[in-house]
Amino acid sequence: MRGIVFLDRDGTLIEEVGYLRDPSAVRILPGAAEALRLLSREGFLLAVVSNQAGVARGKFTGAELEAVHRRFVSAFGAEGVVFDAVEYCPHHPEGAVEAYRRVCGCRKPGTELPEWILRRLRVPDSCPRYVVGDKMSDVSMGVRLGAATILVGTGYGIAEKDSGERAGITPDVFLPGMREAAEWIVVHGTGS
Repeated sequence: MRGIVFLDRDGTLIEEVGYLRDPSAVRILPGAAEALRLLSREGFLLAVVSNQAGVARGKFTGAELEAVHRRFVSAFGAEGVVFDAVEYCPHHPEGAVEAYRRVCGCRKPGTELPEWILRRLRVPDSCPRYVVGDKMSDVSMGVRLGAATILVGTGYGIAEKDSGERAGITPDVFLPGMREAAEWIVVHGTGS
């Protein structure tokens, strides 16, 4: 194992469409499947960590989220990509659905989900970590994990880069998309 790559879902691996509730709307971004196959071949674990506050906000149900989740996994599976973990946070502190209205550690930039994945997959502390996403919450989560952080220009990436710079948050690297991110990780990965 050369390392573990934590990946955002919407805007990083699939098209950003707002609150995704329809499985038929799952569209893999160009180059994303190819990039993940490269990372997998090179010995990196692939873990998706996604904020899905639409459940808390009442934009879609847990069942609709699960249907999208299954479609997401199967779409990548059809492209030869198998994820080592796929987890999401349904919470939001201002949620309309009381059962999901809370401050939690699993919502990015919190690190509860990736830390749980690290324990479940028995990833050694010495294993290099990378975070790829299109939002500053991904970058902030990566910084808290001690990971190399990559902000991609897909999804909200360009706008987030500008807002992050104004706020003093900077990823290790800003790249156009997942293909370039994977190439960067392979070249800069120091794994064992």
